[in-house]
Amino acid sequence: MASKQKWNQSIVWLALAVATTSGNFATAHAQTRVATGQPAPTFEVDPAWPKIPNGWTLGQVSSAVSDSKGNIWVLQRPRTVVHTGDKTGPPVLVFDQNGNYIKGWGGPGEGYDWPESEHGIYIDYKGFVWICGDGPNDQVLKFTQDGKFVLQIGHGSPKKSNADTQQMWRPAGLSVYPKTNELFVSDGYGNKRVIVFDADTGAFKRMWGAFGNKPLDGPLPKAKAYADPTRVMNKTLPADDPGPSQFSTVHDVKVSNDGVVYVADRGGQRVQIFSVDGKYQTQIWIDRWCEEIGGCGNGQTAGAVAFSPDPEQRFLYVMSRSASRVWVFDRKTLTPLEWLGSPGIGPGEFYGPHWVLTDPKGNIYVCEVLDGRRIHKFVLKGITTK
Repeated sequence: MASKQKWNQSIVWLALAVATTSGNFATAHAQTRVATGQPAPTFEVDPAWPKIPNGWTLGQVSSAVSDSKGNIWVLQRPRTVVHTGDKTGPPVLVFDQNGNYIKGWGGPGEGYDWPESEHGIYIDYKGFVWICGDGPNDQVLKFTQDGKFVLQIGHGSPKKSNADTQQMWRPAGLSVYPKTNELFVSDGYGNKRVIVFDADTGAFKRMWGAFGNKPLDGPLPKAKAYADPTRVMNKTLPADDPGPSQFSTVHDVKVSNDGVVYVADRGGQRVQIFSVDGKYQTQIWIDRWCEEIGGCGNGQTAGAVAFSPDPEQRFLYVMSRSASRVWVFDRKTLTPLEWLGSPGIGPGEFYGPHWVLTDPKGNIYVCEVLDGRRIHKFVLKGITTK
């Protein structure tokens, strides 16, 4: 596994160097291939998707999810719409494949605590809608698709700790694994762990930190700083440096059909991979060179993960926040195949990218926060070899 990981890293860094020195930057309408000669998906941006109704202005679009019919459930932050005269819709907005608005709901209600800042949304195999967010209450909520409240996990607590099995601290993402009926939560911005609950009762099951270690409170171990290899050509990032022993920002967690857990450690610039019981398997670096000195934001990269919808989930998609792109990997071999997107404000260009998801047809969607406040749709055109 170590040799495979080293090879993967070398390919990614070589691709970055070639792209920068040749001026061949990714554009809104094209992908940049890394592993030539291997099959990879091809996409085309749909600039007309979605159709926002009622003259509404979107707040920050923190995340989204597809249901089994291909409808896209968008989670936005209405509180971020602050300009005088601007109107916005409810936090949960549902659109069909053509971008037409279907319905919306969400916000404070009786019997539950709505988060101060909406963050993650997920629809499980039973059709329930899960929402999490950060704020004083740091809770996870479960609803029907009509917005009827079902369950709340976590409540306000003056003390936050990685050892607490009942409370979370700024959870970011969610995923339900059907074979065990368990809810996996990336917990998160405050805590530094994956925590697992029974999806029916909310009972605590288990938790773990980076590399399967016990998640700890206190200052994070510092990661080593590396120069951008696309600017300093003779610098390389050592593959034998595993990175910090604790997670930095546990931003997303997804479980594949075959029971593999993928954890996006945004501040750690990596995706760590585990079994469903928390046994560490391997990790892949995502734009590890991406630091302030490289002109790449604040080094927050691996923000979210998604799978292609085929039964084998052949492709793994990783949102790279500061680099403003989506990486495409062969999920089984972890070979980086290509990336799509680039910084900008045009259709298919990213400003504040925050989340990536797929629908049953294999299309990709990318959500933006900060002042981006959009959701992009990339239509799958086919699988090609170049």
